Amino acid sequence: MLSARQRLDSTTHDYYPLSRLAEAGFGDPARLPMTVKILLEGLLREAEAGRVSETSLRALCRWPERPPAGAEVPYLPSRVLLQDFTGVPAVVDLAAMRSAMQRAGKDAGRIDPLVQADLVIDHSVQVDAFGSLGSYARNIEREYARNGERYALLRWAQQAFHNFSVVPPGMGICHQVNLERLSRVVQVRKDAKGSYALPDTLLGTDSHTTMVNGLGVLGWGVGGIEAEAALLGQPTYLPTPVVVGVKMTGALRPGATATDLVLTLTEMLRKHGVVNKFVEFCGAGLSSLSVPDRATLSNMCPEYGATASLFPVDQQSLRYLETTGREPQLIELVERYTRAQGMFRTDQSATPVYDELLELDLNAVEPSVAGPKRPQDRVPLPSVWQSFKTAFAMDEKPANNDVARFDSEGGAADADREHQHATAVMARPTQQLRDGSVVIAAITSC
Repeated sequence: MLSARQRLDSTTHDYYPLSRLAEAGFGDPARLPMTVKILLEGLLREAEAGRVSETSLRALCRWPERPPAGAEVPYLPSRVLLQDFTGVPAVVDLAAMRSAMQRAGKDAGRIDPLVQADLVIDHSVQVDAFGSLGSYARNIEREYARNGERYALLRWAQQAFHNFSVVPPGMGICHQVNLERLSRVVQVRKDAKGSYALPDTLLGTDSHTTMVNGLGVLGWGVGGIEAEAALLGQPTYLPTPVVVGVKMTGALRPGATATDLVLTLTEMLRKHGVVNKFVEFCGAGLSSLSVPDRATLSNMCPEYGATASLFPVDQQSLRYLETTGREPQLIELVERYTRAQGMFRTDQSATPVYDELLELDLNAVEPSVAGPKRPQDRVPLPSVWQSFKTAFAMDEKPANNDVARFDSEGGAADADREHQHATAVMARPTQQLRDGSVVIAAITSC
């Protein structure tokens, strides 16, 4: 069995260097995308522990060569991110398994998450009060009163289970708390041999878990059953990943924002087709994008259909860790580890080998909006008026296969409705809303 573990220079931790694979004749990982390197590192650790065959390891080393039909890549994340809507049922299931163990006369404590689980409460918070300085405190107070039994269960779970933490309501949206506070980019674990470093990876029960891809952390959204399986140490099995590279050049011009960029990117990727594929960004243009900008692009991953959309770790990543209060020791470890594994990007880094490669000139991005029906329908700002006029025009009659789309996305308006309106009654003077009125909605947890 391949023995790869060794000490990471200038640290007290071991790691599993991918370079050992080349030395052992498995293949050179230096040319691989970061997405594949992260999956490969996980296989290397599992192979040394005897839980994955060297055949699986060798097959992924030969990427993008396709293995025999039916071959899959096991993926066991280092963390699981839960939100209350799907996370609370998972806690109930774990509690039920403990009860079953106890009834069978066995040690109930054996039912315990094997990987770190963080449950962020954000989906259940309701807006009962608004428009005053005391609104926030009032809403939190009502939330605790309304869901007291739920919070009693979660308090018990946090005390009963190892590797389980709860972020209380009012702290933020789950995928944003994950980005700003929970993610470490590089994790440290302990075993009988000491401590070792590994990439921070996760599965989350929120579709926008991919937001953390902007920090260089691989993860994506799954259902509650898959998340529970990961908690109990069971891997998720993936087909050999198809990785689409997006090479960025230049920088956003004045007046263009990350929002304009993500609409441009969504339009491009929807046209290309990235469903069930991994998107990965590269190129010198990344140096001009901050982690919040990158997180904006990764957060829209469900809208353009990819499994994940990963940015590599670079100086922008380290700067973000510093500005969000991560400890200096962690930041130093992140840089040492990613450089040692060939996962740290610089402007001089060679472009990895991808299944497909697209190019995007950031200088060409212009202020835009999307819609009015679909996020991939990007409209430059000067053309918005024409877009509204087209959207509200009445077609002759939708074709049969368009009926469902019109029902779900909203059809066109009859010209006779041009002067019709709806009355919006608020605390301030009554407003008349017509087709084409611009309104701002409250931003919810998604």
